[in-house]
Amino acid sequence: MRQLLVMVLTDLGRHVRNLSAVMFAVVVPLALIGVMNLLIGGIDDLEIEPSTVAVSVPEGDRLAAAVPQALEAAGEDLRITVRDAAADEVVGLVDEGAATVGVVVPEGFGAALAEGQGPQVEITLADEAGLEGTVVTAVVDGTLADLTAGARAAAAASELGVPPEEAQGLAGAMREEVEPVTWQEGRAADEQLTFSENIVAGQAGMFLFFTVGFGVLGLINERDEGTLRRLLSMPMPAWLVVLAKGLGSLVLGLISMTVLLTVSGLVFDDVDLGAFLPVAVLVLLTVTAATSLTFVVAKVARTAEQANVAQSIIAVALGMTGGAFFQLNTGGPLGNLLLANPVTAFTRGLGVTAGGGGVGDLGLPVLVLLAFITVCLLAAWLVPGRRDLL
Repeated sequence: MRQLLVMVLTDLGRHVRNLSAVMFAVVVPLALIGVMNLLIGGIDDLEIEPSTVAVSVPEGDRLAAAVPQALEAAGEDLRITVRDAAADEVVGLVDEGAATVGVVVPEGFGAALAEGQGPQVEITLADEAGLEGTVVTAVVDGTLADLTAGARAAAAASELGVPPEEAQGLAGAMREEVEPVTWQEGRAADEQLTFSENIVAGQAGMFLFFTVGFGVLGLINERDEGTLRRLLSMPMPAWLVVLAKGLGSLVLGLISMTVLLTVSGLVFDDVDLGAFLPVAVLVLLTVTAATSLTFVVAKVARTAEQANVAQSIIAVALGMTGGAFFQLNTGGPLGNLLLANPVTAFTRGLGVTAGGGGVGDLGLPVLVLLAFITVCLLAAWLVPGRRDLL
């Protein structure tokens, strides 16, 4: 045990003094996380600004009045203020900046709609309307779709022999009697991280493979430098040397992941990955999975250069498919395939913990990571390679 501890501490001291290890373990991933959140992290924080809508409707037209009524109903949540205006004033109000959007409902709208003529509603958007203009347009479009459906129902009733006095008011009656569809803000389901949380998890997972490589791949450097042969000649079992390298990588990876997740949670307001214990379980298993895969690389690589290139390719490939740069849809057959990626399993597990899940809710991600570790360790033991390494 003393020999194992000495070798692990010696390796860790060498890694800490190695600027490259510190850069890949902490500095570079934190810098990338910060830059990506600065550039596009505001996607989750889009906010609808207050907007004024100038609306002109024919006086006494009950169906036309549904348009401003729908806008007023949406105004409380979407910060829309409805301003009545004459038809010839609407465009001027938009041009002057007094209104963000202008809506003109033509004369005879209700009668034309009842006769199936498809009257045209004119919508004018200010140059700076942006998202607010899109929202107002969607509300108006939905209201017109409802009115059109009601008018078609009235026309169908007329064709079926419903008395004219009843069919005439059917479109308006349907709108008044059918409960409107409402919406409320909800919480994303389990396994769904915010954009910032996804970037943090993906970047941490990707750079983890670079970080653990400094430990295990040190076997190849020591073999090339001749120090590995001297270690193996010492009065201790050969597997102890391999175990020391693995534990060194494990500790280095745990330090890296802990720093990245902790700092990200403190710096970014919208990053909350959940309770400590389930997150710690995920981190431990993910670091172990990355370390076990690095053993396979060390087993088959002939030179340190080959090992570093292979490790870089693996890290980038697993990081990209695991969400290091963009969120991926992890549902369906493709999602199940991507789940075999330890970075994807880590990200999905954090989605569970971020939603309030505990260790008992991490069933699938934990099983995937354990299976990945088992397969990689077996491959590192059974795959033909240099016997003085593993």
